[in-house]
Amino acid sequence: MNQIFKRKPTLEGAGVHLNRIFGYNEVPQFDPFLLFDHFGSNNPDDYIKGFPWHPHRGIETVTYMLSGQVEHADSIGNKGVISSGDIQWMTAGGGIIHQEMPMKYDGLMQGFQLWVNLPANQKMMKPRYQDITKQDIPVIKESGKEIKIIAGLYNDIQGPVSDLIVDVIYYDIILENNSKFNYQTKANYTTLAYLINGSGIFNNIKVETHNCILFNKGHNVDVKSLNKLRFLLISGKPLYESVAWGGPIVMNTQKELQKAFKDLDDGTFIRQTKPIHPSKNYYKR
Repeated sequence: MNQIFKRKPTLEGAGVHLNRIFGYNEVPQFDPFLLFDHFGSNNPDDYIKGFPWHPHRGIETVTYMLSGQVEHADSIGNKGVISSGDIQWMTAGGGIIHQEMPMKYDGLMQGFQLWVNLPANQKMMKPRYQDITKQDIPVIKESGKEIKIIAGLYNDIQGPVSDLIVDVIYYDIILENNSKFNYQTKANYTTLAYLINGSGIFNNIKVETHNCILFNKGHNVDVKSLNKLRFLLISGKPLYESVAWGGPIVMNTQKELQKAFKDLDDGTFIRQTKPIHPSKNYYKR
């Protein structure tokens, strides 16, 4: 049956206050998704310490900024800023060490981070980034609704995130009061909706702001807004693989997980020109 998940306050990184929608305790309900966080505050003290240098292996991290800016840098020389409306799809693959540092913002700084699991045969692939600016995201405006297509197809229009390892659909949807939205899910895909603002009826279930609904597989999504409503609709093809999860690293077996942390200790986690020492605080979740 459809399930409702309420977000939970969580402290992460060097002291960032955020809300976790789902994570470690929900594996494998959201397969291929592992973790989904909503971060945001009007108070810079809640986020300014950020996420200093830390490792990732075996996953993709998807950062979507609604408002504000996050500076990022990594161990292979990439750096930049994710600004309001931008998205970064980072594939850690066989290993990367990076940092994400929110910048002080006058107003509500907020965004999301989604973790997508990588299949066993791609967990050690070469790391890569897809940095998508707000201007690159198609926006479809129809009667009473607006759909931003980040990944996947909508009415034959393709989102800018491409060449994905795991097939993922990611929409940002705004409905005016008493408007409807329908989405035909792919067979056996995991599909969820998270309400950013407003409330609505999702497959005959009332869902309130900041709640997440996980839909039954094989059921289409039917939404009716009860006021002005904004929500994320995310869907992905499950992997049906074992999960061995240790902090920011997700592999298939405990042996692989132990090897990843040994590589960190030995300095062989990645090849890099400058030594970077990730905080041990990130090693456990």
